[in-house]
Amino acid sequence: MQITNFKDMYIAELQELVSVEQQLGKALERMAGVASHPSLKDAFEKHRRQTATQCDRLRSILQKHKAEADAHTDQALQAMIKETEKMIGMLKGDDLRDAGLLASAQKLEHYEIAAYGSVAALAGQLELRDDQRLLHESLEEEKRTDELLTSLAKGEINQDALAAA
Repeated sequence: MQITNFKDMYIAELQELVSVEQQLGKALERMAGVASHPSLKDAFEKHRRQTATQCDRLRSILQKHKAEADAHTDQALQAMIKETEKMIGMLKGDDLRDAGLLASAQKLEHYEIAAYGSVAALAGQLELRDDQRLLHESLEEEKRTDELLTSLAKGEINQDALAAA
């Protein structure tokens, strides 16, 4: 697909984000299934539900622009999820696996933050204020999720993994 103007680039970025949210939803379900720490399981489940809402938001924006939602597959996130799966298989012991899952989740989260920040900036340049507002709403949710994951890492998960060594 050739992109020939700024708005088409914006639409393509939105489509990539739909792919990100769809892939992440599946990955978070898997991660919640292997996590042993109840707080980590809960964080993954909460984020999975939030991801579904964010995907709906993106679809509504794309629908408003009469654009397909499922036009792209985000290969960068695909690779990051593959690395997460590899890490799950390598880490032995529940505490260590939880710490690895948390580290992987934060990498995925930071990717989402970057993607939402970029596409919100594009919406701003196009003066699509409603789109920008919705994208910022998702961006702020992602930042809060990152803060929760950081809190879990510092407060419980990494300490448990360190103590188990």
